[in-house]
Amino acid sequence: MGTPLGDFIRAKRDSIQPESLGLPVHGRRRSPGLRRSDLAARAGISVEYLTRIEQGRDRNPSIAVVNALADALSLDPSERNHLRYLAKITGGECSAHTRPAPPARDVRPPVLETLRLLEPGIAMVTNRLGDVLAHTSGYESVTSGTGLLDSETPNLTRYVFTDPRARTFFADWDDVADEQAFDLWLAPSVENSEWFTTELAPVAGPDFTRRLNRHEVPRRGALRLNHPSGCELQLLRETLELSSDAQQLIVFLPADDRTAQAVDQLRGRPHGRLRAIS
Repeated sequence: MGTPLGDFIRAKRDSIQPESLGLPVHGRRRSPGLRRSDLAARAGISVEYLTRIEQGRDRNPSIAVVNALADALSLDPSERNHLRYLAKITGGECSAHTRPAPPARDVRPPVLETLRLLEPGIAMVTNRLGDVLAHTSGYESVTSGTGLLDSETPNLTRYVFTDPRARTFFADWDDVADEQAFDLWLAPSVENSEWFTTELAPVAGPDFTRRLNRHEVPRRGALRLNHPSGCELQLLRETLELSSDAQQLIVFLPADDRTAQAVDQLRGRPHGRLRAIS
């Protein structure tokens, strides 16, 4: 017995002409549209698993698989939302609109005091979703003009995948994108991760979901930045895990003398005080 999810995937697959996706057409086809093997390959799952989903024998595909199928079918935002809705009702959830609250954005006073002691250094407090929860004036200096802190609730992951300026600011954008996607698996909770992924996937697209499904541990080398002022920065990162808070305190250190001099020049500009973002 099929399911609404399986029926929708199969109907979309039948409606897609292989050549529209750049796939070759070999010989006569027994059914219209995209072959199941082609869709499975594009989504990075096995044909057997896709068959089980379409036939209703697997009713609980993960968020990652649902996003991968949406990418493979080239769904538009409204179709993506409908696919997620069908995945939820097929899995037995009573409402497609229930979701966990975002993780708390509060930073404990002792952590904020630690940030104050690090002034005018470059440091921030974040979580695995990429929320920038507090930062020093030094961090504001090295990110000024990039758009990263423009939001009332800045989020590094969303910035990396949705703001075109990020691809210029981060000299090794691919590596940073790998890090941010991988860290979502270590989010404050599974529910938070799935909620955030669901919100981000429609606007971030395949660049995001492909990385999310790869499960490769990122290298986390030196962070290279192209500051809008023209400064090229190379920063080493030291991370203190605040496990009880599901947060991290990250300190950025100049990797060479040229970076240290550039940071000093940036600090010479007017800047604000330590900021906690609630």
